[in-house]
Amino acid sequence: MSRRTPWAGDLDRERPLPEYPRPQLVREHWLNLNGVWSYAFTAGADIAAPPIPETWQGGIVVPFSPEAELSGVGRQLQPDERLWYRRTVQVPGGSDGGRLLLHFGAVDQRCRVIVDGEVVGEHSGGYLPFTIDVTAPLGDGAEHELVVDVVDPSDTSYHSRGKQALRRGGIWYTAQSGIWQTVWLERVPVVHVRELRVRPLLDEEQVEVLVEVGAGGSEPEPVASDRPRPADAPQATVVVLDAGREVARATGPAGRPMRLPLPGPHRWHPDDPFLYDLEVRLGEDRVESYFGMRSVGVAADAHGRPRLMLNGEPILHAAVLDQGYWPEGLYTPPSDAALVHDIEQMKSLGFNALRKHIKVESLRWYHHCDRLGMLVWQDLVNGGRRYHPAVVTVPVKLPLRLDDRRHRLFGRQDAVGRADFRTELDETVRLLGNAPSVVVWVPFNEGWGQFDALDAVDRLRALDPDRVIDHASGWHDQGGGDLRSLHVYFRRIRPERAWRTERRAIVVSEYGGYSLRLPGHEFGPREFGYRRYRTIDDLTDAFVALHRIEVGPAVDAGLSGYVYTQLSDVEDELNGLVTADRTVLKLRADRVREVNAELAARFATAVAPASTASPTASPVAPTESPFEPEVQDAPHHRRA
Repeated sequence: MSRRTPWAGDLDRERPLPEYPRPQLVREHWLNLNGVWSYAFTAGADIAAPPIPETWQGGIVVPFSPEAELSGVGRQLQPDERLWYRRTVQVPGGSDGGRLLLHFGAVDQRCRVIVDGEVVGEHSGGYLPFTIDVTAPLGDGAEHELVVDVVDPSDTSYHSRGKQALRRGGIWYTAQSGIWQTVWLERVPVVHVRELRVRPLLDEEQVEVLVEVGAGGSEPEPVASDRPRPADAPQATVVVLDAGREVARATGPAGRPMRLPLPGPHRWHPDDPFLYDLEVRLGEDRVESYFGMRSVGVAADAHGRPRLMLNGEPILHAAVLDQGYWPEGLYTPPSDAALVHDIEQMKSLGFNALRKHIKVESLRWYHHCDRLGMLVWQDLVNGGRRYHPAVVTVPVKLPLRLDDRRHRLFGRQDAVGRADFRTELDETVRLLGNAPSVVVWVPFNEGWGQFDALDAVDRLRALDPDRVIDHASGWHDQGGGDLRSLHVYFRRIRPERAWRTERRAIVVSEYGGYSLRLPGHEFGPREFGYRRYRTIDDLTDAFVALHRIEVGPAVDAGLSGYVYTQLSDVEDELNGLVTADRTVLKLRADRVREVNAELAARFATAVAPASTASPTASPVAPTESPFEPEVQDAPHHRRA
């Protein structure tokens, strides 16, 4: 077994993860339902509506999956089984004349929610939150039985599954199931704020706020912002505050965007992650939120080379691949402090971005990135049938660009699976759309479950015209999006090879992956990595050389960002900057900071006008890029 992180020993089984789970829509009246529930495994995953078990097999600590050590169970849910949860719930004061909403942060993969034997809601999709109005069954203030019935086919079906595998190994990790994010109840007025959509308009020095309404006995679908509203629509008041001082206010009909002027706004930046506070009132409802004023995009630098931009200025994305995986909790961190530790440690090493890899995190993680100043590249969660080896491995050697409209070739022959992905794309954008830290959407990675990537770009643009899109990270590039995104593991990053016609910004969205086994911190006897080293000093020397000899010249020649693999070791993958238990940094911190600072300085010189550039800087043709189209290197499937 892998070792625990330092936070695991402080876990309160009765009150795990007690923090408010939705930092950008905060209310006063809520009840955390995390803690010890009863559980049972039964057969019959294919039964539509099986009876609730009569006997229970023990206690499970929610929100840790049964496969996770911290759950107290240690049992893998199989595709032909059901996992059941049970607890009693009593809400002091009941609904108090309003509504009771039951929130699940995430349940993997399909579930039914049952109160006193009656189904009150169902959900499919293992990575996104959902809400059920439970006013009628729970609103009387009495004690009631709450049961959750879960089925998870894991990697045996077309559902989005990320990097989970029932036969884990290499870059595929222990499959997990069931409830893995906070479960909570919230009391709201009958007419209440269902959702906020906040859009910073930096160039116009305004912020746009749309207040969506929830009312009556259900949680309705959001109303499109351009749909006419009745004359009697409830009035919402929005107040913007700077350190407690009111700087803008507007009142208008809910369901319509309101624009509030912010002259000379304080801009959000990784070096200055300033956040405005937001208060919204809708009838008797009052919620608190926040936002950051910033803009992102791709535009030409002073030499005509496309670069990633933040607030209208070129910025080098110095990023780390972040799997969000914990040895004792799998997808679920042992504490909120553990999330903060990862972000702060990467910032301390000189990185300013994290690529959240094939996972949607809890909203608290994005909140910490917002307030600490960490840019986020957000992957969508892949799915589909078993991936064709040629699709995900042949591009290692050949400049293969398959047309991703050939759905069966990419394991996407199930129309319902493609529809589910589109729905989850929409929901992910709505979920994270207010986070200033999220700056790049990544719908597909290395051909895993990829399909119709150009359509995904159009869909993302329609939902969110303000962020950058990396439509096909790694290979099978369809020519869309804002980034030419390369994975380079087994070959050199070769800046002398110019690709002169690319209109998109060039990024190396995965590279490195150097591994180091440290006795006492490994998961087991196997080691996966792209190049192995024996000591911390050897690994540090190699890391520094990689960045000075290969990444640095690429930055000079037009590289806009790099994503090093990876933040921490994960099971057999021993290629993290830190051990899986987060107790040992596997490189010398001062030298990592030094080389990141060097790259930032080279970038500043490379994007500056010729009159201000360093006289020793190498001249680069305006449209040159450091890569050939065919420089696409080994996917994660390749064994070291």
